[in-house]
Amino acid sequence: MRFGAPGYFYLLWSLIPVIFFMVWGMRKKHQLTLKFCGNPLLPKLVHPGVEKRHHSKTVFIVLAVLFIMLSLTQPRWGYQWEDLHQRGVDIIVALDVSSSMLAEDIKPNRLERAKRKISDLLDMLEGDRIGLVAFAGTSFVQCPLTLDYGAARIFLSAIDTQLIPVQGTAIGNAIQTSVKAFRTQEKKSKALILITDGEDQTGKAHAAAKSAGEQGVKIYTIGIGGKIGAPLPDLSGNGGFRKNQQGEVILSKLDETTLQQIALETGGSYVRSVTGDIDLKTIYQDQIKKHIEKKELKSERRKIWQERFQWFIFVALISLVIETCLSERKPLEKPKI
Repeated sequence: MRFGAPGYFYLLWSLIPVIFFMVWGMRKKHQLTLKFCGNPLLPKLVHPGVEKRHHSKTVFIVLAVLFIMLSLTQPRWGYQWEDLHQRGVDIIVALDVSSSMLAEDIKPNRLERAKRKISDLLDMLEGDRIGLVAFAGTSFVQCPLTLDYGAARIFLSAIDTQLIPVQGTAIGNAIQTSVKAFRTQEKKSKALILITDGEDQTGKAHAAAKSAGEQGVKIYTIGIGGKIGAPLPDLSGNGGFRKNQQGEVILSKLDETTLQQIALETGGSYVRSVTGDIDLKTIYQDQIKKHIEKKELKSERRKIWQERFQWFIFVALISLVIETCLSERKPLEKPKI
């Protein structure tokens, strides 16, 4: 036997004060009746079987409460085997961790906003596998495809701009690494979500996107940052903002054009990051869920235990019916003929 909610067993302790109270009530009732009638009149006014029936009623009330409490624990016995098939889409999220993602035109900064977006995406997933790729001047798989969203959150929390020593923004290399992370030659059920400010510094993004499309990968891009541009914090410890050799403050701008072209190359779509989940819903629910074919991701046989709480409720109802049928009144005597 198994129990689906064993925590309700603690409720059984409440039966102890209930039983004590009911026993005290029976004794108190007997004392008051005796005080009112007196010993000589008590046998004449109160039928001898009334007290026994009152005890029986109390027992059945306690039994009813007991079995109702036991039913709350969801007792289960007996099981059957069931084949479970989980279908979904393989999703790789490629996250830009270059120093430009520290720009604060989006609060608290671009990287933190992107990580929050991925965390929100994990809350939306409905049985899909997800993997993480971090990229800057180069890229690597931070989290392989998994159905364990808790593990994916742990890998996500470890991402920062110090993760990759080679600085820059190599979007083409990130796409190639992401395509390899799918680990399958099937040309279906594969989506790549690219989150970056779009400042591709290698010029290989379009060729990589075209190759990804030929392998059945649809790329969806999310632009992080503003068109006006924002200065980058100086991480050398001197404070202020980074400057070029001419002493001018370096501004990082969102390159929406590049991101739009990458998405269109594979039949995906582009959205700019906004506060809230509208951008994620547009990509995941309106695009990936509706337009990408699902495949079987997991198949297993599982024991399905049978719920048996109904029997406990049935016994409780029977106890209440019996308690109701027991009368404390003296039965009418048949007239003598």
